[in-house]
Amino acid sequence: MQTAFTPAQLADPETAASNAQIRKCVHCGFCTATCPTYVLLGDERDSPRGRIELIKAMLEAGGAPAASTVTHVDRCLSCLACKTTCPSGVDYAQLIDHGRAHIEAHYRRPLGERLLRWAIPQVMTRPGRLRFALALGRLARPLEPVFGALKLSPLAALLRLVPEPVAASASSASTPAEGASRGRVALLQGCVEPAMAPSIRAAAIRLIARAGYEVVLVEGEGCCGALSEHLGRADEARDLAAANVAAWTRAGPFDAIVTTAAGCGTTLKAYGQRLAGDGAAAEAAGRTRDILEFIGEVGLPPVTRPGKLSVAYHAPCSLQHGQGIKAGPAELLAQAGFEVRPIAEGHLCCGSAGVYNILQPELAGRLRARKAANIARTQAQVVAAGNVGCIAQIAPAVIMPVMHPVELLDWATGGPKPADL
Repeated sequence: MQTAFTPAQLADPETAASNAQIRKCVHCGFCTATCPTYVLLGDERDSPRGRIELIKAMLEAGGAPAASTVTHVDRCLSCLACKTTCPSGVDYAQLIDHGRAHIEAHYRRPLGERLLRWAIPQVMTRPGRLRFALALGRLARPLEPVFGALKLSPLAALLRLVPEPVAASASSASTPAEGASRGRVALLQGCVEPAMAPSIRAAAIRLIARAGYEVVLVEGEGCCGALSEHLGRADEARDLAAANVAAWTRAGPFDAIVTTAAGCGTTLKAYGQRLAGDGAAAEAAGRTRDILEFIGEVGLPPVTRPGKLSVAYHAPCSLQHGQGIKAGPAELLAQAGFEVRPIAEGHLCCGSAGVYNILQPELAGRLRARKAANIARTQAQVVAAGNVGCIAQIAPAVIMPVMHPVELLDWATGGPKPADL
């Protein structure tokens, strides 16, 4: 694809990087077959190559973009299925993140949107505030139809995502390895997961310790920056990344930085690009592992109670497309004795996509219904999904329990039976 950036524009490193990616696109159209929004809407502007055209024109022109451009960029889930499909190796993540940052800097949204986009990180990146908001949400759940009738769909969507109350799980700052120590890892504490599904962290700590590694919860660690990236706040995301790298450097060294949230893992693995020239950031990114990736590398502890359950494995987009981790998680579940059943259209997003299900509830709802129908066809007893956002999105739409694979792996290797089972 041809571009027309001026030398002055190309002096900006971000624009130069986007220019290089845009010029890789050959408009082959392979990406349209795997793009969820194009599959739903059939609009070229809601396909990756269509959005690349819109972003190219927006960046070349500079200044405030057209409202229609913002609409189509906003509809992108950042699922990165297009990145998996693209034969030209276009780094679509670079382009959509740059496009969102440009919109955030130059476009004035309606007041309601501005308030919602301000409130999301104020609540969701702080577990204490999120727990309080979830408690309020449970009280307000009967008002969901009212919000829907008043065309307050984001509020109605928020209420649909509120899970049943769960007991908080206490975790010490350090958990020693069981048996002979093989090393030391930092476990990312996360923002949403501790409030919505604390059992995931507890299971991960037990499983990693059982595999022979000390598990450390690092003091001073905060949000990974994924939500800020989704909202176009690039500077904020870089500040959060820098703070985390500094915290890990103080508490290190670590053999790995492990995360149980696939969306966070994709963000952490990009720290070397987010903080270009920072050696510590590049090292942290290189040591980052998804929990399922880590256990696959170091080996699953001995299976003591084969599950013998049929499991529909949902691969989060951030894991299969963002990190390129595909077969490993399902193989681990099979190794633990579970019967793994594939889900049709497994490459398509469930509609969670960070805060997409709040900002774009209608499209997210359609994707969830499609995913739930495909899950139902598996007739599995349980659904395993390696990202808390996917779990929250899918759970209200299916009849079987939905949990993180690490909870099943922990149970199979000596941990407690997951409460939902």
